[in-house]
Amino acid sequence: MKNIPYSRRKKAPYSRRGSEFAGDMAEYLRTSAGDNEEMLSRLRRNLRTARRQELTPRQSQLLRMYFEEEMTMTAIGAELGISKSTVSRTIARAKVRLQRCLRYSL
Repeated sequence: MKNIPYSRRKKAPYSRRGSEFAGDMAEYLRTSAGDNEEMLSRLRRNLRTARRQELTPRQSQLLRMYFEEEMTMTAIGAELGISKSTVSRTIARAKVRLQRCLRYSL
């Protein structure tokens, strides 16, 4: 914006952050959302199957260490004797592979 002082700039009627509108919208979404437990259980089941069938053993190992054991990529790399960037790339490839498998599972 041009050199207009911040206090004199026009503000949107609702901003996305810190407004009553955002709180109202969050409450509306919470109350209007249906029960999705069945969909989540199907997704979990399909995720287990996809992990077994689609991922390489190394990808499965790295995902388990990163997400289930909550290790950092640096710690995983140090334990397995590989670089942090290799860990990062392998996890990214595994996530893409799983997303591709699960895209139509819902």
